[in-house]
Amino acid sequence: MTSRLTPQGGPEVVLRPLTGADTGPLAEFLGSLSSESRRFSTFGGYDLAAARELCDAIARHDKLRLVLEDAPSGRIVGLLEFSLALTPADIERYRNAGIRLTGATDCRFGPTLADDQQDRGLGTLAFPFVTEVVRLLGRTRIILWGGVRADTPRAVRYYEKNGFQPVGHFTEADGSRSLDMMLDLHPERDPATLSTRRGHP
Repeated sequence: MTSRLTPQGGPEVVLRPLTGADTGPLAEFLGSLSSESRRFSTFGGYDLAAARELCDAIARHDKLRLVLEDAPSGRIVGLLEFSLALTPADIERYRNAGIRLTGATDCRFGPTLADDQQDRGLGTLAFPFVTEVVRLLGRTRIILWGGVRADTPRAVRYYEKNGFQPVGHFTEADGSRSLDMMLDLHPERDPATLSTRRGHP
């Protein structure tokens, strides 16, 4: 699960699993996120304690986390999170949209990039490796972890460009609207989605 990426006009970036030795660099990454970036994330905190909690969770729960590391400096510039667990809220929202989520086929995905790495194409460059990780985890469909804010057209376009389809919308605690989106890696092999969308059980 380790790969080297070369963003256009920038230094090489290493995509690798989060390790227990990443507590300090991860804390710096979380702490450097702007208020705007934090609005789109789902972290419980942005300090050393939050970083330690994420590192301590390695291989203990249903999560897999990969970091994007600036090769020259060793600075963490991105965090990609995968979860094999589906929340009751996810299941209900997708059911209301005519899609039945299952633990056998579906996983959640959430990326966070450092502010100075956004709009550089790094997320798109990393996305083929994201889909490969999902396949290695034995899943064929990806839903967004916490959805995507509807008032961020740049983020919505990113997901659409990488094959995600809008499923529905929901209201956040602050009253703003977010979108649920899904990527089916094998749509030709999964007629169940079409059947449920047409109202069949």
